[in-house]
Amino acid sequence: MGVPADKTTKSKRDKRRSHLALSAVNVSSCSNCGELKQPHVVCPHCGYYNGKEIVKAKNKQQN
Repeated sequence: MGVPADKTTKSKRDKRRSHLALSAVNVSSCSNCGELKQPHVVCPHCGYYNGKEIVKAKNKQQN
């Protein structure tokens, strides 16, 4: 069974984990409906991007 030759220092361990931190998602408002959305992405609420309808919005009230 393999065992580590030396103890891994806190510095070495933390350097290895330095890129694992989470970052906040950027948010902007839709120019058509005003809902929050990610930049450079079609609005999930109204289906508009850059002033043009790209995707037909789903009807929220379905019977």
